[in-house]
Amino acid sequence: MGVIPTQREINSRAPDAPGHPRPLARTSLPGNPLAPGAARRFVRAALAEWTELALPGAEFITDRLADDTVVVASELVTNAVVHAGTDVELETRLESGTGHGCEDGAEIPGGVLVIEVADHHPARSVRDEGADRPHDTVEYGRGLRLVSSLSEAWGITYRTGTKTVWARLPFDEVAAGHGAEEPEAYAGEHALWRGLRAAELLAPAPKRTLHDQEWLNRGALSFLAEASDLLAGQLDEDLVAALAGQLLVPRLADWCAVWLEDEAPGRTDVGLVGGPRLARVWHGSENRIEELRLVLEKDPPRLPDSARSGPVPVPWPADALGTHAADGTALAYRLIAGGRPLGTLVIGRAGLDRFPDEITGLVEDLGRRVALAIGAARQYARQATISRVLQRGLLPGAVAEIPGVRSALVYEPCDKGGPSGDFYDLFPAGDGRWCFALGDVQGKGPEAAVVIGLARPWLRLLAREGYEVPDVLDRLNQLLLDDATEAADAAARALVAAGGQGLTEGPQTRFLSLLYGELVPFDGGVHCTVASAGHPLPLLLAPCGKVTETAQPQTLLGVFEDATYTCDTFELRPGDSLLCVTDGVTERRSGPLQFDDSDGLAVALAGCAGLSAELIAERIRRLVHEFGPRPPEDDLALLVLQAE
Repeated sequence: MGVIPTQREINSRAPDAPGHPRPLARTSLPGNPLAPGAARRFVRAALAEWTELALPGAEFITDRLADDTVVVASELVTNAVVHAGTDVELETRLESGTGHGCEDGAEIPGGVLVIEVADHHPARSVRDEGADRPHDTVEYGRGLRLVSSLSEAWGITYRTGTKTVWARLPFDEVAAGHGAEEPEAYAGEHALWRGLRAAELLAPAPKRTLHDQEWLNRGALSFLAEASDLLAGQLDEDLVAALAGQLLVPRLADWCAVWLEDEAPGRTDVGLVGGPRLARVWHGSENRIEELRLVLEKDPPRLPDSARSGPVPVPWPADALGTHAADGTALAYRLIAGGRPLGTLVIGRAGLDRFPDEITGLVEDLGRRVALAIGAARQYARQATISRVLQRGLLPGAVAEIPGVRSALVYEPCDKGGPSGDFYDLFPAGDGRWCFALGDVQGKGPEAAVVIGLARPWLRLLAREGYEVPDVLDRLNQLLLDDATEAADAAARALVAAGGQGLTEGPQTRFLSLLYGELVPFDGGVHCTVASAGHPLPLLLAPCGKVTETAQPQTLLGVFEDATYTCDTFELRPGDSLLCVTDGVTERRSGPLQFDDSDGLAVALAGCAGLSAELIAERIRRLVHEFGPRPPEDDLALLVLQAE
């Protein structure tokens, strides 16, 4: 099966001119229904990379051209695979001057984007070749009608052992911003369904023959596959409802509406506590949408409890559709996932006594996919809410202000929606003392939250009880070990009670790296006592730019029963800055290199001499981000304490 090429495979092709690589990408695709989806992903990846690398001609790749290219590639591959059933090779390239992909070599101002689909088994018989089909059957080449509508030219080339179907799309200088606004057809919500123009071209005719139905059955595979791709990545239920409308109208219906059952009782969007809310209305004519919404909101569909996901007739909203659509058919589908009703999908088409069976079946299949996407979006929303609440509870509501000390904090969890493995604290401990902590738990998610939920409150409690820095680490180490033992005993009892069945993995060992310190301000500076338990060592920056380590490396917390911890004490004089970081800073990667290789963090800090605490924190954060080409893949936290 073909895969999307790497960047090197996409761009290391024969040059168009010396020193300038010609944008060209090629991949092999299997002869199965997954090929069109793979073709779409491959073309988008190639066009995005050419644009990012600013290759010759890439400046003409507009959203409109990219969308048309994806549609053309998808339809060429669909025709080749569905009708021939063979493996194919897909190639896309940018060309300027003459049209190399065509027979006449016509001059194209600015250039063309060429799509080629090559079949290396052109003599292989077409699927179901023996079936009795008249020559004028419209199912063959219907996708190619779309290709010819979107591209300037397309055709077929025969070579030895190869048959190639190609299409060329000329650069559109107007759409690229050279003198006119984008056409209205591409404004508004085109980002939700950029293939809308293609959908209109392929919309099924009202009167269908037997062979049209066969085409629809074949085209349904591509349609449902593409719809699944589009819906699967959405994590917002209202966006799923919007996409459902874009998929259905005008391809299968004149209008549609989506109601969603509200999970939060007490909401009154439509005047019904806990009732359905009209999440989306879509009509082929935009000036009808608002009027249709007002009519539908007054009378949500009421389906019998016995109704499942199949179609149920509902009243036709004639008042909202005008005299030209006074009659028509409307069907409602329940959206059910996991046995739970999540909403209702309604479609309508004017001038029909009934929808064709092939349409109702296709919409029912699409409705199942919409319901699954809504269920997934709701599950994600619930989990994100829980994670946000949990994260707020694991971190301090505010950072304490310390007399004579300026502080600056950077905290960037890698997973924005879940509990981070990093945590921080800066709090008063009484008797003129302030304590700070920067920790990193092994792992993320619930296991990390358990450890942080133990460690941070105990740190505060022990500090306020007057325990010295080493004693706090000793007791926290013992607490983690005791908790791990209790968790292991509980897991063992549960395993025995279950007869050795049902538990695939036991509790994880809970390790914690921690930098913990105590600050005592005095006239002329701050006494600082600090200890590091398996954590990156703090760095002290003097006003002259000298950088020194201020603690000794010691073992992680929660590892050894007999571990004892020591501390280091020093003074922060006015202008001195103490930098504390987690390993998301020191171990930031760029290929095989890490940010702290060759004392990289100390070198970066030395360049911050004379800056305020806030500027030091911001510069280190920026340098960490700029160190690698990709966003950081680990949580990032750093704390700067500067004596005034």
